[in-house]
Amino acid sequence: MDLVVGRVVKSHGIRGELVVDVRTDDPDVRFAPGVTLRGRAPRGGGENIYTVAAARSHSGRLLLSLTQVTDRTTADAMRGVLFLIDAADVSSGDDPDEFYDHELEGVQVVTVDGDPVGVVEEILHLGASDLLSVRSADGRELLIPFVAEIVPECSTEQIVIDPPDGLLTPEQW
Repeated sequence: MDLVVGRVVKSHGIRGELVVDVRTDDPDVRFAPGVTLRGRAPRGGGENIYTVAAARSHSGRLLLSLTQVTDRTTADAMRGVLFLIDAADVSSGDDPDEFYDHELEGVQVVTVDGDPVGVVEEILHLGASDLLSVRSADGRELLIPFVAEIVPECSTEQIVIDPPDGLLTPEQW
């Protein structure tokens, strides 16, 4: 499984720098000079390997220079490229409250009473908060706010929820 660590937003300047939307907690490591990145072109395009020449912060954004991109025309063609890493190369570390999305996908969800709810399909990252997209046994998609009040226990083995009235009952929607 691939994890996205960045996406090219646009080119910057005439020397081929790229403005990158960072999607990793560790950009200093992922985009360090000399690091090799796997880039996937948008809309089903192919993959290429790139080497980081330099990275710097500019107005709150990451500007990235790659050894293979030396002019604005080439940089413009990179718009939308996703930089990927293999999920197997990443763990969430020692913090019991930190998880990567891929670690929770496929995990069983139960209520505090032990009643089965379904399986996590994906984590949706929205502006206000994250949501667990859970597929119930009857095939419904349940969107559960991923907040401590509703999700008191979370691990890579099981997620326990304490849903408020109406959250899991479709006739009340």
